[in-house]
Amino acid sequence: MVEDELALFDKSINEFWNKFKSTVSDTSCQMVGLRETYKDSIKAFAEKLSVKLKEEERMVEMFLEYQNQICRQNKLIQEKKENLLKLIAEVKDKKQEVEALTANIQDLKEEYARKKETISTANKANEERLKRLQKSADLYKDRLGLEIRKIYGDKLQFIFTDIDPKRPDRPFMFSLRLNEARDYEVSDSAPHLECLAEFQEKVRQTNNFSAFLANVRKAFTALVYN
Repeated sequence: MVEDELALFDKSINEFWNKFKSTVSDTSCQMVGLRETYKDSIKAFAEKLSVKLKEEERMVEMFLEYQNQICRQNKLIQEKKENLLKLIAEVKDKKQEVEALTANIQDLKEEYARKKETISTANKANEERLKRLQKSADLYKDRLGLEIRKIYGDKLQFIFTDIDPKRPDRPFMFSLRLNEARDYEVSDSAPHLECLAEFQEKVRQTNNFSAFLANVRKAFTALVYN
């Protein structure tokens, strides 16, 4: 009985040991499998992480490049804006200059029209005065031996004769014109009369041309007898 029990116990021990060994062996294999799987997982994760990091590095580089492009674009936009503002200011200044020039041209046109009217009026007045002078000359031609000729520079040349008894046809002359102020201007006396400037001033004051002609003739006569 004891031997049978010992044999049964020994059998039980052997079965337990075999079962234990089998269990340990299976567990070891599972551990090895898990470890390999873990390594493979770590390797795959590392590879994925590396790829992800490279992608993120490219994204960062692209972002920095994009940011640089935006900065350059902003700089160009600012420069173009400043140039545009400068151009607008120049156009505005040019517009003001054109407006001022237009106003000046208009003023000059108006001034020219006024001066043209003044000159036209003065010319008409001068023509009237010359006509009156011509009429006066015609009246005095026979009495004073006076001849009037129109010469260069819108001048009238007054020629006296019958002054010198020895040479009745000897000419005594002077020139006269109306200046821009419509005043008498006497010149070119032959022979020369010192008193001609005085006579000119007097006729300007009195506007008595007949007296002026009489005084000039008297002055020429005085030269003959002196």
